[in-house]
Amino acid sequence: MGLMTHTARIALVGDRDPAVRSHTRVPVLLDSLRNRDGLDLDAYWIPTQEAAEGVEGFDAVWMLPGSPYRSEAGALAAIRTAREEGIPFLGTCGGFQHALLEYARNVCGLAGAGHAENAPLTAAEDAVVVPLACSLVGHEGTIELTGGSRAAQLLGAERTMERYYCNYGPNPHHLDLLRSHGLRFIGIDDAGEVRIAELPAHPFFLATLFQPELHGDGTRPHPLIRGLAEAAVRHAEGSL
Repeated sequence: MGLMTHTARIALVGDRDPAVRSHTRVPVLLDSLRNRDGLDLDAYWIPTQEAAEGVEGFDAVWMLPGSPYRSEAGALAAIRTAREEGIPFLGTCGGFQHALLEYARNVCGLAGAGHAENAPLTAAEDAVVVPLACSLVGHEGTIELTGGSRAAQLLGAERTMERYYCNYGPNPHHLDLLRSHGLRFIGIDDAGEVRIAELPAHPFFLATLFQPELHGDGTRPHPLIRGLAEAAVRHAEGSL
């Protein structure tokens, strides 16, 4: 066990549901981070309906799976605050999808950007998140990472095997627009589809379509989750 450091406040943004396996893993992961890695996180669950009130006082924001969220606006507000205020952020599955949606609307200027699960009638040219050609529910697959990216550094490798539970992903037609405004796609699957995004200029901003919460049995947190915890502690210490 490592030395205990500053306690960091982390916002767990999502509509908590015992039927969502990733949600049930969170307490196990937090205990492991504390007892195994010496990373003490004071965690607060924030329903998406309340997330619009702000996450400014937190040291990290973890946008969890479980979409469609009860409040798209609340989810996007939490992501925007984390992005603009330099608060460490990790978005997984639905969190990845909504991170792209928030960026398209508020950075790329695509005001009509939509999520096909939240608004099925969104015009095709405006849908940033669309149904996957093949469902990834229960799927496990390899991802190739860009060398030198934050995710590759945390994983200590440029190839990883990850688990999914989703039916929606990024619309390929909007990837170049997102890239041109600074979002970096640094993980692709064997079919060349984007699976990880990061903001290099941000202290810690990662989003994954896969669910790192499902890694192993939870007693050894996924390196990206541990990376978020470490960034949260640095934020609490004022060193980010």
